[in-house]
Amino acid sequence: MNAVGVNFLTIASLKTQAGEQALAAVVDAELQSRSQRQTKTGKPYLVLTFADSTGSFALNAWSDAPLFDAASGLPDGSVIRLDAQWTQNSYGLDARDIAWERLTGEDLEAFYAGDPATAEKQRRDWDTIVGLSASIADPRLHALVERFLVDFGPRFRRAAAARRNHHARRGGLSEHVAQMMRSADAICSAYPALNRDLLLTGALLHDCGKLWENQYGERGFTQNYSLHGEMLGHISLGIELVNKLWRDVADSPAARDWLALEPPTEKVRLHLLHLIASHHGEYQFGSPVLPRTPEAMALHYIDNLDAKLEMMADAYGRANVLADGIYEKQFPLPANLVEPLPAFEAPPVSPPAIPVREGLF
Repeated sequence: MNAVGVNFLTIASLKTQAGEQALAAVVDAELQSRSQRQTKTGKPYLVLTFADSTGSFALNAWSDAPLFDAASGLPDGSVIRLDAQWTQNSYGLDARDIAWERLTGEDLEAFYAGDPATAEKQRRDWDTIVGLSASIADPRLHALVERFLVDFGPRFRRAAAARRNHHARRGGLSEHVAQMMRSADAICSAYPALNRDLLLTGALLHDCGKLWENQYGERGFTQNYSLHGEMLGHISLGIELVNKLWRDVADSPAARDWLALEPPTEKVRLHLLHLIASHHGEYQFGSPVLPRTPEAMALHYIDNLDAKLEMMADAYGRANVLADGIYEKQFPLPANLVEPLPAFEAPPVSPPAIPVREGLF
């Protein structure tokens, strides 16, 4: 495939640019999975899920298309260069006149290195997480988050925040958590009665069970499944992990000084576990308990706000335009979107005119 003049796009860029009119573009993507299904007339077809460092998409391979036979023989994890005429509607992306080849050598290594802009953003987000974690003053919570970042940092930086809908990409969990910690820090300035140390710790650890539920391997962009994630879910796993880490730090020499601290150490642990258990906010969304403290309520809304705003940003990029400034509803958002109002910009002020007095020259 001749790279001169080729329109190479990431998956995120493809979703943003593709619409009803065909877009000629090349996308490098890893084959995450395939599932065979049948049309209403009984013909088989494949649903192929592809991913890169910026996101994922599903593509139908019909039984009478060359891609059907080719994809049937490709192992999961194969990295493919897809050259096609791309369109997008409410059902997702479609590709016409598609050609493909497996990546090898330098092209394959470049793919695994990921999108530079995404990598740089995640590096900055990691710095935010480390910096705000270091600012936690309560020595018990400080020791806990330090132990978590040291023991699970690499695994944390690989995990996604979800399997779909928001931050569903390698490193998405660190992006989500960094923004939540920034929001928590800001909200504590507006509501000083909130326990900042507890809320920051809760923001960092609320989804720590996703290190098993939404995890990636050390290489590649295929989100794995695990028995622990499937059978327990990230809230149960998060509670178990935090309890384990709490016992570890409680056995350290520094913990001998915690007996005299207020509030009592056991109460601090219990309040943190409550944040993890209640952060989905409702029983129907998986929380075993409802938020019962100001910090738990704040964490729930911070989590929901960041997830919803990420969904909206993605939806604006891929939704069909229904009318001027109105975009088609995208699942799981509740309604059609309206173009956001730009921020006010004051008009430039012209410098005052310099008066000219007659008769000076």
